[in-house]
Formats: sequence, structure tokens, C-alpha cells
Amino acid sequence: MKLSIIIIGDEILIGQVTDTNSGAIARTFGPLGWDIAGVRTVPDDAAAIRHAVTAALSEAHLVVCTGGLGPTKDDITKHTLAEIFGGPMRRDPEVTANIERVFALRGLAMNELTAAQADVPASCRVIQNRFGTAPVMWFERDGRVVISMPGVPFETEGMLPEVAACVARRFHSDTVLRHRCLMVGGISESALAGRLAPWESALPPHMHLAYLPAPGLIRLRLDGRGVDAEVLDAEMQRQIDSAKAIIGPELRYEGDATAAEIALDYCRRHAYTLGTAESCTGGTIAQRITAIAGCSDVFLGSVVSYANSVKTGLLGVDNATLDACGAVSREVVEQMADGARRALGCDCAIATSGIAGPGGATPDKPVGTVWIACATPSATVSRLLRLPGNRARVIDRAATEALLLLSGQVAH
Repeated sequence: MKLSIIIIGDEILIGQVTDTNSGAIARTFGPLGWDIAGVRTVPDDAAAIRHAVTAALSEAHLVVCTGGLGPTKDDITKHTLAEIFGGPMRRDPEVTANIERVFALRGLAMNELTAAQADVPASCRVIQNRFGTAPVMWFERDGRVVISMPGVPFETEGMLPEVAACVARRFHSDTVLRHRCLMVGGISESALAGRLAPWESALPPHMHLAYLPAPGLIRLRLDGRGVDAEVLDAEMQRQIDSAKAIIGPELRYEGDATAAEIALDYCRRHAYTLGTAESCTGGTIAQRITAIAGCSDVFLGSVVSYANSVKTGLLGVDNATLDACGAVSREVVEQMADGARRALGCDCAIATSGIAGPGGATPDKPVGTVWIACATPSATVSRLLRLPGNRARVIDRAATEALLLLSGQVAH
């Protein structure tokens, strides 16, 4: 069965807001057996919305739209769908009650524009939005379904499990889809593809391998399709085990995870706590870690030691070492990692010091020169990076590599 996604909003088209809803929808429905027929992004324009919905219905059994359900005049999705599916607008008392509840919790006063969000086409079935005020609307014609959801990512992602459950009750699929991931680092995409070529060529027709590179990590995703979940799972595990043996030491993790999630998982397995001492990354590593729910059982804190005085005063870096080697050096970054363990009372610590640019370079330390280190109960190790790109890319890659350095030390 095919699913088509429509993302509605001028703010998406002009780049003011980045679309994350289409990915969330695809990740939700893909494992349920739905093939994504396409993703369309359209403006807040009635003609464009009508054309997109009509085209999507011609190619898919299910269409999921997001956006254009707010209380302002540019939010016209609801009225456009009413024109497509017919029926007058009606004020839904349950939606009204939900809006009143939300506004009471926020301590806000309702006005008529807000109350009008409870006006829905008579041709739709309403699914209450438990995360906001605009309801989810379900339209159906000739066995095909259009679901209109809010554009706010928090609301869309929050409601997707309930919407998916409703879709599962409406449509039955005999097809099972499975995805398995391996995270690989320290090798280029082309070199990895060459290493895996014989294995990939021998994959059965119902399996497919995708390469999804990001700075510092390559996500290998094996997709499989079948009718028996248990048989498919076992078959995919055999293929994954074979791939792991071929990849060898460049394998960083089995599963779909970020560098921060990998580091947290390995620390948990060893009951280690973690802290960071960041100079050039400016707290990026700590931010990545604390963005993960439940990290507090591992992560204790961070010292953003941008100035040398903080390196010496809080982390105990030796002034003589700073003078002799410079802040961007093996000796200093290792002392930063050791100092973070002492200052934060953690088992493991990550440290970074480098030149992110665009200024600050010297002939022997160009922009992109970064030293990373990690200290564990057994050893302190460091690594020199020469990273390409602008300031943001250097910081991003350095943070990833530092997390992976720790993961490798803890895992082994």
C-alpha cells in the first residue's frame, strides 16, 4: 500500500522553517508496511493544496497532510479540504472543550479566532489533538483516506502513534517491513561500499542496503520486506551478522543511534558516569547528550573551558604546559580530560581543544586542527583531527569524533 505526504506552508518553501514532519510520518508508517509514494511541499494556497491532494489521491491509498490548520487567515487547509470533500462547517463541541482545556492550562484567554478552530467540515471525522488546539481531521472517499494534521512538529509527532493506530484498524496489510542499522566510522563511504560490494550483491531481492553518511558516521540501513515477521527478523539478523564481520573494526554500533546515544549506551553498560571539558566545541557535546531523555543517570556535567584561565583554574591544566605546547595540543587536551574527571567526579570525560576558524590559525595549526581526548578509569587517550569545512562543520565533526573516541575506549 502506498502513502503520499503533503507538507503545507509558505514558511517551509522559503526556508524559514525546516520540514521535519515528512520524516516523522515516513518513520511511523514505513514499518507498518506503507511505501512512501512521494512527498509534496506546497504553499498556503487553495489551488496548490487542491492540486496536491488530487494528485496524491491518484497515486496512494493514504494521504497525510500537515500544516495550515492554525487560527489565522493564511491557514486555509481546513476550508480547502471542505471544498474537496463537501459538507458544511460545524462547530465540534469536543474540540471546543479541548481548546478551552488547553487555554486554561496555559492561563490564556480565548478569542473567536481560537474558538473557530473547533469549526470542522461535516465530511470529516475528528481525532482530538492531545498536544494542541487544531484537531486532526480524517476524510475518506472511494476507499482512500486523507488525514490532515497540525504543522507544529511537537503536535504532529505526538499524535502520530494514535493516527497510525487508526490507520492500522482501517487498512490491513500482509506485508511486513523491517529496518536494521549499523553505525560505521573511520572509513569513507566509497571504501565501505567497496568492502561490502560482494555481500551487498548477494542480498536477496526482498532486501536493500542504503548508505546514509553524516559527518563522522555512516548509517548503513538494511531494509527487508516479507509476510512473516519472525522469519524476516531472523533472516535480516543473519545478514547483519555477516555485514558486521566484513566491516570489522570500523563498526561503531549495532542499531540506529547518534554518536551521543552510542556513548551513553556504552557508559551505561559499564556503569560509568560521564562529563565533558570543551573548548572549541563550546558545549556542543554536552548539548547533544542532554538532548537525550534519561541521560542524567550517566551525564554529570560540563566545563566549557574556552579561556586558558578556565583550563588552568577549573581543570588544573599546567601553565607551563600551556606555554610550551599551546592550548591546541595533545598535552593540554589530555590534562583537560583528566581535570574534568577530578572536577566533576565522573568516571569518564571527553575533552576538545582546537581552531574552528575562521581566524586563529597558525602555519603549523591551520583552521580545522582539533585535538580530542577521553579519560576513562583505565587510560587517557587523544587524537589529532584535521577537519575540513567552515566553523560550524568543524565543531559538528569534532563533537562527533570525540564522542566516538570515548565509545571506542569504553566498548573495548
